[in-house]
Amino acid sequence: MKEYVLLFRMDITTESAQPGTEQMQDYMRSWMQWIDGIASKGQLCEGGHHFSRTGKVVISSIETIDGPYVACKESVAGYIIVLANDMDDVLSIAQRCPILSGEGTSVEIRETATPG
Repeated sequence: MKEYVLLFRMDITTESAQPGTEQMQDYMRSWMQWIDGIASKGQLCEGGHHFSRTGKVVISSIETIDGPYVACKESVAGYIIVLANDMDDVLSIAQRCPILSGEGTSVEIRETATPG
C-alpha cells in the first residue's frame, strides 16, 4: 500500500462561513464515522491534525504576512495520512469525506514521496 496525505481546504477566515454549535456537532459525528471507517480497514496512519486559524506566511527572507495562505477564501484546515492501493482507492476514501458537504470546500490528495 502507498501513503497518501489528504489536505482539507475550507474558508477558515470568514466568520459567517464557520459552522454554528449544532452544525459543528453534526459535522463532528459525521467526521468521526468517516475516520472510524478508514481506521477499521487499517488504512489510517499516525498523524493528521486540524490547524489553527492563525499563522504566518513567509514569502521571502524579508517578507512575511499574517494569517494562513488563502486562495479564493480557502486555506488548508487540516490533514490526515492514509494507506491506499492506488489513486482510485484513495479517491474513494476522499469522496466520502464529510467536509465536502460544506460550501467552498475541497480535499486535495497527495502521494508521499520517498527520498532518494
